[in-house]
Amino acid sequence: MSLTLEDRLAITELVSLHGHFVDDGSLDRLEELFTADAVYDLTDFGQEPLSGVAAIREAAWALGAANPVAHHVTNVVVTAWAEDRAQVRSKGLGIKADGSCGSVSYDDTVVRTAEGWRISHRKLSARRTPLGGMTKPG
Repeated sequence: MSLTLEDRLAITELVSLHGHFVDDGSLDRLEELFTADAVYDLTDFGQEPLSGVAAIREAAWALGAANPVAHHVTNVVVTAWAEDRAQVRSKGLGIKADGSCGSVSYDDTVVRTAEGWRISHRKLSARRTPLGGMTKPG
């Protein structure tokens, strides 16, 4: 299955918009990013996965001032999976108000809906060690 250039651009913009909406406090627009039943998997951070847009929104509000002030998404790679479904891998950099920062990998499943592409599943993986924790063999 091959995605059109328009699909790839729409998917890349979808992933990029997440940071803009959260950083701007536009949490009322998360339905433009996620399916109603989306799963937001935070298990790598010791939290249970969030189910549904309302839960994702409430978790962001609950985090309050501990939210990063800036989310930057880079290295977006889109891989076709089926006609109306694709896998997206990207990197995220979050900057906190105190200047500290952290890096994550986003692994997303996106689906084509009547409203356009939406994220149906997102898994965040913290980047804590160089080279993914790998050491040189031998």
